[in-house]
Amino acid sequence: MYKRVLVPLDGSEAGESIVPFILQIAGPLDMTVVLVRVLEPAPPMAVEGTRYFTPGDLAELQRDAEDYLSTIAAALRARAVDVTWTTRVGRPDTEILAAARSAGADLIAMSTHGRSGVRRLLFGSVAEQVLRRADVPVFLIREHGAVPAVLPAGAGGGRPQE
Repeated sequence: MYKRVLVPLDGSEAGESIVPFILQIAGPLDMTVVLVRVLEPAPPMAVEGTRYFTPGDLAELQRDAEDYLSTIAAALRARAVDVTWTTRVGRPDTEILAAARSAGADLIAMSTHGRSGVRRLLFGSVAEQVLRRADVPVFLIREHGAVPAVLPAGAGGGRPQE
């Protein structure tokens, strides 16, 4: 029986499509849900003709991610789900797997954007990499494009990481 599930969220409606499923199973199975958001800092940009670099504002990204996850965690707690959350910085697939190990998760549940063909070749698939490399079972659900009704308005938004 699964007791701790890691749920990676990327700030998109597609990423959040896993949440209704988690709500259906977490309470009855007495599971702890661990939300994670992985931040990929933008590389510094050089200003042409100068020696100045513009670093990405990781602190701002971190604050936004924490606000996002705390809002979703509050919505889950309101439905009697035991939930924690964390943010990580790095490659999404690598950090999701590291977060699962660190949290002691015995299941990873996430949505997939369902890309195929050239789009998959160009953008890759975080979900596929997690599935291939995970030490624990991975449950994937294909997003359907609708905002989950279980989340507060405005919870989503942001750049998908897949």
